[in-house]
Amino acid sequence: MPIDKLNPAAAAGVYAQTAKVAQGAGVGAPDGGSFGQMIKKATVDAIETVRAGEKMTADAILGKAELTDVVEAMTQAELTLDATKVIRDQMISAYQEIMRMPI
Repeated sequence: MPIDKLNPAAAAGVYAQTAKVAQGAGVGAPDGGSFGQMIKKATVDAIETVRAGEKMTADAILGKAELTDVVEAMTQAELTLDATKVIRDQMISAYQEIMRMPI
């Protein structure tokens, strides 16, 4: 069926049904929160991970941390930053795709 022939009310109904099924399957935001809350929590967690890596590096400079702990913290921070960049790129791509859709 061509996109211009779709009924917006039917599409909204299908979306609502899919959201209910996904929520029942444990998919979506934790604790039943919104998508925005999920993104906010993930962002805060990523910032905390990067800050922990920075703190561990500072502790190593002061001689208060083991080298293996520093490497582990920095690796975790690097992986978190890489994942954040991938998610950001996917969100931008999705937004651009939505903006290209005909109304």
